Amino acid sequence: MGQPAVVMGAMLTCTFGVAPAPLKVMPTKRVMVEGKPVANISDFATEANIGPFGDCITLSNPMVAAATAAALGVLTPMPCIPVTTPWIPVSTTLVGEEPAVTEPAKCTCGYGGIITVTNPGSMKTLM
Repeated sequence: MGQPAVVMGAMLTCTFGVAPAPLKVMPTKRVMVEGKPVANISDFATEANIGPFGDCITLSNPMVAAATAAALGVLTPMPCIPVTTPWIPVSTTLVGEEPAVTEPAKCTCGYGGIITVTNPGSMKTLM
């Protein structure tokens, strides 16, 4: 059975972020599902595809670690700037000549966060 396609506007969360962020997918040479372009494995770039999750709360982020040290050890969240990796797992269906992203795909942040799809933005599935 197929999984829901992850499309432009899908909502994402990070384990170390304090707010959700929408996924941005460019509509060039893409499959459309419910009128929205479907994401593929390459749609993981910071800012171009995955925006900030509000503030970051992990000490593995150098900005959070520095702010926390300056506050004498009191955890001090700082603005999130994710450092992302490609989505896994992905579908065998190709979108823009690359594997499509379907729920329950995840990607990671270089600071240790796990980025998950909380709402794929569509109900239609890809095989």
